Amino acid sequence: MKLVHAADIHLDSPMRGLAAYDGAPAQELRLATRVALRNLVDLCLDERADVLLIAGDLYDGDWHDYATGACFVREAQRLADAGIPVVTVTGNHDAASTITRSLRLPDNIHVLPDDAPGTVVFDELGLAVHGQGYAQRVVAEDLSAAYPAPRSGLVNVGLLHTSADGRPGHEPYAPCRVERLAAHGYDYWALGHVHEREVLHADPPIVFAGCLQGRHVRETGPKGATVVTFGADGRPELEPRVLDHVRWAACVLDAGGLDDVDAVLEASVAAVRAEVEAADGRLLAARLRVVGASAAHAELVRAGDALAWELRGAAGDGVWIEQVQVRTTRPAVGRAGDGEGDDVLAELERALASAAGDADALDELAAELAPVAAKLPAELRAVWDPTDPAVVAEMLGDVGRTLPVRLLEGGAA
Repeated sequence: MKLVHAADIHLDSPMRGLAAYDGAPAQELRLATRVALRNLVDLCLDERADVLLIAGDLYDGDWHDYATGACFVREAQRLADAGIPVVTVTGNHDAASTITRSLRLPDNIHVLPDDAPGTVVFDELGLAVHGQGYAQRVVAEDLSAAYPAPRSGLVNVGLLHTSADGRPGHEPYAPCRVERLAAHGYDYWALGHVHEREVLHADPPIVFAGCLQGRHVRETGPKGATVVTFGADGRPELEPRVLDHVRWAACVLDAGGLDDVDAVLEASVAAVRAEVEAADGRLLAARLRVVGASAAHAELVRAGDALAWELRGAAGDGVWIEQVQVRTTRPAVGRAGDGEGDDVLAELERALASAAGDADALDELAAELAPVAAKLPAELRAVWDPTDPAVVAEMLGDVGRTLPVRLLEGGAA
């Protein structure tokens, strides 16, 4: 018996930063989640899968029209034509979606209930899939605690959208203890919500499939689904499959040994092209972060956005440069603010560094920025929130790196 475990498809979720510059492959980026879904269906067909499991967040909330739902129905019908059923639960992003609930689905789609655990039994396969979806966006209780006991003589799979025992960067929805899941008696736990693939427990396997398609720079690297094959001995074998259409990468370049902007640009192109090669023919969406104490620091500050535009022109085909972040500093030798100087710039740098390391100061500054943050578009604030003390600390760091150059050299371009 062969199952395909996917999660967090977020169909038609917007890619972040599409309007970054003219010439960005916006259409390809916008369609990335649809292409990834098609890749998932192709995988099920090629592998002759017996069942597709989707562990929540098929959609990204209420969509604006039926085009998103129609896309899923078309792909689901391809599976229906091949006799492949789909079992799914809702997650925090697609919980109680009004349009989703009114969507007419093919007969092969089994949506497990959201008011109590439910079970779908496939007698011809000897398979029982148990699960419960989200009735509302925030679920604070352990849903798995009420999951039924395993069905005797069948392969039992638990389908659950959960933070498990906690994962950084993810809301603690439907928390549960991995040890308790392992002791429940199921043969496999298909989890969703966490966007990085992770095997939490080996026997029985408790697995986060990860998201199907990265949507921003915090979702880097290969994304896809897991093929779960149960052999004659009843033990599952796991095989991750890469299905993403656009690959996100965060490139870090240490400019410590580079003397000028030309050298930084050359090294930046090399770093980005290496990621293009690793993307194996997929469009690469990349963010470059240039760091280190570099002799090129002042020139990079004066250049402003020029490095980003030059990199976009020089990086070649197959890559979209989402952003270039210059985070270099002046070399320590002979610079103001090295901890020994007592001039105005040294005092300024020390004050900024002190504020960036003071939790109370960061909280105060973040509160003062709240009225500005409230005016920002929701999509921007989702990735850059000036009421977040960590973001404030980064802004102070930027000022500390760039202001001395501007003051000393007049900000000349």
